Amino acid sequence: MWVPGSKSLRISILAAWTDTVLGLLAVRAIAPRVPVTLELDVDLVEEIRDVDTVYFVGRSLKVGKSVLVTSIEFHTREGDSLGVGHSLFMAAPDPGISMPAGNWAIDRFAARRGSLTEPFADAAGCTRPETGSAMLPCASHLLNSSKTLNGGLLGLVVEEAALSADPNGRPLVSMQLHYLKPVRGGPAIATAIVRRCLGEVEVRDASTGALAIVATTRSLTGGETEEREVRQPGEPLDEVTPVSI
Repeated sequence: MWVPGSKSLRISILAAWTDTVLGLLAVRAIAPRVPVTLELDVDLVEEIRDVDTVYFVGRSLKVGKSVLVTSIEFHTREGDSLGVGHSLFMAAPDPGISMPAGNWAIDRFAARRGSLTEPFADAAGCTRPETGSAMLPCASHLLNSSKTLNGGLLGLVVEEAALSADPNGRPLVSMQLHYLKPVRGGPAIATAIVRRCLGEVEVRDASTGALAIVATTRSLTGGETEEREVRQPGEPLDEVTPVSI
């Protein structure tokens, strides 16, 4: 779960959990309508290092007729804040799709399903074809119930592109994702430009060329972290340490 070449937690891990946890709240709030993610953001207090477990609490801020606003807070075992996130959902416009009401979606996550045994990007098949670019395939285990790439996991291809475009591969402390279209055929191709600590990222569906996500990222400034080696495409990590989260 670490940023390559560091011992810092990936922000895309938190983005995936933000989409999952807040998506569960959205399902409970607006079922039988199906929620669709419009926006998602994660902002950290600082780089997350030397933390073995991250706790999070999600809540609904506003439940409207067509839009749901949610938030999440990340904290340590002792209760110290690590960061916050938000997600904006809308009800799917297609009246022909629906899902059952109740807590069934949340109940599905009541039991632990196992641990991550390889680097997050490798498990997802996310690669860096060239500097400033990353690619995520439409593999079956990455799809949602609509058979499109999971919205939370798309934060990984955004992060990988931003890390690749940064000569120092500095961990990200902020990420904002604006969803325009789902990625159906794939793969998802992200391209990034990083100026100082600010990154601009676009994600397109390679099968159609359609723009799927526009995103901004912010990395640690030079004074907040030491310079580190950047993992190159295909280069194995020297060590993989399991992290509970």
